[in-house]
Amino acid sequence: MKDYATRLTLLLGVVSLTLSAGLRAEETRTLDVWPAKPPGEVGMIGPEQAKTKGETKTVTSLTNVTHPSITVYQPEASKRQGVAIVVCPGGGYRNLAWDHEGEQVGRWLSGIGVTAAVLKYRVPRREGTPDSQPPIQALMDAQRTLSLARSHAKEWGVDPSKVGILGFSAGGHLGAWASTNADQRAYEAIDAVDEISCRPDFAVLIYPGGVIKANTGEFAPEIRVTSKTPPMFLAHATDDRVNAENSVQLYLKLKQAGVPTEMHLYAKGGHGFGIRPSPNPAATWPKRCEEWLVAQGILTSVKDHQASRASK
Repeated sequence: MKDYATRLTLLLGVVSLTLSAGLRAEETRTLDVWPAKPPGEVGMIGPEQAKTKGETKTVTSLTNVTHPSITVYQPEASKRQGVAIVVCPGGGYRNLAWDHEGEQVGRWLSGIGVTAAVLKYRVPRREGTPDSQPPIQALMDAQRTLSLARSHAKEWGVDPSKVGILGFSAGGHLGAWASTNADQRAYEAIDAVDEISCRPDFAVLIYPGGVIKANTGEFAPEIRVTSKTPPMFLAHATDDRVNAENSVQLYLKLKQAGVPTEMHLYAKGGHGFGIRPSPNPAATWPKRCEEWLVAQGILTSVKDHQASRASK
């Protein structure tokens, strides 16, 4: 009986080891956005700060970012669809919602075969930038990252004509800003990376803020929609404290310019729902987004990868 128990223990150990080898986690790596000190720095920002939760010390929020970087989520080689997306977490340009609008999104995208570059862009606003204006340093970081992603296209197995941007809340504003200002790089080129296009090939904006001015309802002048603006997917909840008209007005501008766009307005969801499961229909936006990416010809298929999101 003792020998049988020993053999059973050894057998279970082998099975466990085999299963562990088969359940390969997505590869991640961290890259600097800039080769040296980022351009446009003014004033003094204290040490970077992170808020964490739980025994795993999951980072929920980052602020005082002076060293921009990207965390790259690389899908398994057999699942790569040749697409890369720069992910911009929200946080009102004060902090970055790093978990539910950053790392969780990176895992979802890698699960459907997309290489995700989760951007840790500079926050909060630098000295001299009032709340009524978006911080130019964030745009610099986003534009540089789009060029950087294309510079790694061959290494990452990505088609350089399929590099998009995805943003939440203030990150949604940043995504719209980057999508409509590729003809005006916000900084002087510093190396060969900056000779590569910083125009997103498509954009996914989830409950974007700052597209319209809160006090006047006027369209933000920095969001320069033209016929050359890339296709966009928009999602917003009607009960969001960040007015859903930010998405509605952007949708109308895109439609008038002849830019392919799709918008989903949900009755409930509030603000900041990210990619977390919820009984609210707003939680279905990732599935709708996957379908839109296929319809646009950006992804070939997602049906083989649906289980990856459900397991997170």
